[in-house]
Amino acid sequence: MNPRILLVEDDLTTAAFMAAAAEALPATVDVAATRAAASAQARNIAYSLWLVDAHLPDGDGAGLLAELRGLGLATPAIAHTASREGDIHRDLRQAGFETVLVKPLEAPALRAALGHVLAGRRPSRVAEPPAGLRGTPLPAWDDGAALRALNGERAHVDALRQLFLAELPTARRQILAAARDGEEAVLRGVLHRLRASCGFVGAARLEQAVKAMQDGQPPGALDAFEAAVQELLPP
Repeated sequence: MNPRILLVEDDLTTAAFMAAAAEALPATVDVAATRAAASAQARNIAYSLWLVDAHLPDGDGAGLLAELRGLGLATPAIAHTASREGDIHRDLRQAGFETVLVKPLEAPALRAALGHVLAGRRPSRVAEPPAGLRGTPLPAWDDGAALRALNGERAHVDALRQLFLAELPTARRQILAAARDGEEAVLRGVLHRLRASCGFVGAARLEQAVKAMQDGQPPGALDAFEAAVQELLPP
């Protein structure tokens, strides 16, 4: 029988990418968007692996893992996060995750990490996305990066981009409102999710603008973000 994986992820684009990549192992993948939903499913279904987002709308991945371990559940778990901060990766591994995946991540790297843990082996390092080109003007859509992430499947890239563009106006409204109202926690959360989604679909210029806002909103960062969004959305 194929392994059954619980994917805990609240961003629709990221969840769609990770589920499709994991299913190609092959595996059966169930998706939960919140800590509460994931807890209920993990209590009632025997999973081979939990794949847990570090930041959830109603809590965090480390707290979810601690809760499930407290119930005596020993299913191996992998954390995934858009954060590049080494301290966060260390804390997640100390919380009991077998390894940490840094989003956006190419499908082969994701499957390799899943395969290692499903086989009872602990990956030796954090799995991070490729560095990409440096010093080169970024395109609005980086087709090469998106195709690499999805094993060259053009249809998958197009489907994910449609989902991404359907969600983008909501993310844009949330970011602009949070920046205007000084709601730093809300702003960080939306930017965190959007950056991972940008990487999966190859929205290179928007990802760069999101990163600039995450790095402290230098002068013009919000205008650059708005311009990058406008490039992608239909008129």
